[in-house]
Amino acid sequence: MRLPGKVLYRVNGKPMLEYLLERLDQCTSVDAVVVATSTDQTDDPVERYCRSRERKCFRGSSENVASRFKDVVDRYRSDAFVRVSGDSPLLDPGLVDRAVGIFLQGGLDLVTNVFPRSYPRGQSVEVVRTETFRRVFDDGWSNDEAQHVTPFFYRRQEAFRIVNFCADADYSGIHLAVDTAADMERFTAIVEAMEKPQWQYGFAEILEIYKTVSSGRRSST
Repeated sequence: MRLPGKVLYRVNGKPMLEYLLERLDQCTSVDAVVVATSTDQTDDPVERYCRSRERKCFRGSSENVASRFKDVVDRYRSDAFVRVSGDSPLLDPGLVDRAVGIFLQGGLDLVTNVFPRSYPRGQSVEVVRTETFRRVFDDGWSNDEAQHVTPFFYRRQEAFRIVNFCADADYSGIHLAVDTAADMERFTAIVEAMEKPQWQYGFAEILEIYKTVSSGRRSST
């Protein structure tokens, strides 16, 4: 069962969303970080939190996320935008910089590490060319595509210039995203095992903690 209100669930005195924002602050390739949430009243606390922390927050459609993204890129003008999920509090900022670096080599519509996936869920990064996104925005997206945005491109891969970068092994079976209460419990255990500021842990170190935490949980049951 999905965990309601998860992005503001407090772990060690700090909302889960703040873990991701602190990590994105470490990116050297990103000009601005915008929390793109919905206009649904259940997301009012997200906007209030962002305002209290002087974080950029934009509110748009709750059902049509592609439309929300369109509104965001219209307001915050840039050549490209990086799509990351709020359920990824342990995202390695180095992966964002790597994806942007590939994009900046030129001539690409989309840079991704999920097509095919080799990194765990919770380490997903997608860089989308703004001009391309605007060009196809009215091209008859399905409800699923409008909700998840990038499947529109993957399902029409022959029409776009897509580059996927891979991990050094297949970690796709590992789950570092936070969707359920069990995921939150695992995330909390990983954070509690950290001995330095959480944003200083890259993917490789997080993976080692994940293995230790998962092994401990299995042996205690």
